[in-house]
Amino acid sequence: MDNRVSKISTKSPAPMSTTRAQQALHETIRTQLRYEILSGLLPVGQPLKQDALAQRFNASRIPVREALRQLESEGLVVHQLNRGAVVAGMSMDQILEMLDIRIALECHAARLAVPNMVEQDYQTMEKILEAYSKADTVQEWAEYNRRFHLALGSAANNRRLRRLIEDFCLNTDRYTHVLMSKATGKEGPQSDHYRILEACRRRDVPAVVQLLEEHITETKRELLAIARAGDDQPTLAQPTPATA
Repeated sequence: MDNRVSKISTKSPAPMSTTRAQQALHETIRTQLRYEILSGLLPVGQPLKQDALAQRFNASRIPVREALRQLESEGLVVHQLNRGAVVAGMSMDQILEMLDIRIALECHAARLAVPNMVEQDYQTMEKILEAYSKADTVQEWAEYNRRFHLALGSAANNRRLRRLIEDFCLNTDRYTHVLMSKATGKEGPQSDHYRILEACRRRDVPAVVQLLEEHITETKRELLAIARAGDDQPTLAQPTPATA
């Protein structure tokens, strides 16, 4: 496996029991690999060899195995016969199903979040959208889109709900943004984002929910149109940075 991302420190600042150290280490490994998968540094089909990862993170195979197991439960890793763990791909049908789940989760979070929002929440979303507007690559668009959607539901104050949204949001964005950039560029989605933010400032919960559902549904429609045109593949490739 290529090592395009620098190693992260796995040394603890204070002594820990073996069990606690392994627990912290497998979470560190999972977090780093998760970032590399979702950012496109590790492409679909990339082998994730336990021995190589153990050497990279200066760990035994136990925390590596647990990290891969958790990534598999998130749909980011799959085990293949004679290959072991590899970065998972996703079919068009699977992406569309996950977008349906996103609609349900994110709209529910918005219903909870909007009544709790304060000026700091609006400013956070505004800054994200300003950075999104200045971004030049598909990879950056995907990252700021992710941040905006997570910020939108943050005031729901529900960590488990946020984690579910994060998993499904991130896991679809790595596939959809390259395809969507071909179909719509960034202006259409960005316009949707600003309308959602304006509705949040008005504390108009029904409008936020409706705009958010339409926003994600439009992504589904565009992907289906791409599929009809024959631009989709049986397993969609991992996005790579590309200048818009």
